[in-house]
Amino acid sequence: MKKTKQTILETALLLFNSDGIAVVTLRTIANKMKISQGNLNYHFKKREDIIESLYFQLVENIDDSMEELKLQDSKNELKTLANILFTIMTSFYEYRFFLLDFVQIMRGNKKIKKHYAQLSVQREEQFSILFKLLVKKDLMRKEMLQDEYNYLYKRFSILGNFWISEAEVQNSKLTKKMIASYSIILLQAIYPYLTLKGQKEYNSIISE
Repeated sequence: MKKTKQTILETALLLFNSDGIAVVTLRTIANKMKISQGNLNYHFKKREDIIESLYFQLVENIDDSMEELKLQDSKNELKTLANILFTIMTSFYEYRFFLLDFVQIMRGNKKIKKHYAQLSVQREEQFSILFKLLVKKDLMRKEMLQDEYNYLYKRFSILGNFWISEAEVQNSKLTKKMIASYSIILLQAIYPYLTLKGQKEYNSIISE
């Protein structure tokens, strides 16, 4: 039998995803679960505590998936990049409330904002290492502009963080099928930086 705390998180995630954090309260979650708010408060004193728990679940899921993908494709960095982007976007879809309410959460939760800032530095370092490996293997060209590949990562970050908002505005309903098309949009950002060898490998990966 599932523990109450985990059921609370799953129920909150469902409600946040469908309705947004602006209208979902602790009472909303308790009513959905058919438990008293006092029972819910035993596990989570504030709604922000639930949001924090879901945020750290999301980060842990992405970190675990990235490590697993690196092991699977340790000799094919371009494929690793494609798989990492798809995995991150899938996780973002599953916790989409966080991106749809991104600014509101960052403004209202100092703990998440501080951790996210540290995480962004870590992610930039991870992508920098990956880009350097791609250059070393002659799959990406060398930088032609100052901070060119740092800015490439930032484009990945901006597109990755806000694709769900764009999809929400442009479509009547968000669906999991959208992940594939938006992943291609994101991945294509690297194509102009690839060598002829890299472009050939890229096309091979896309056609799989």
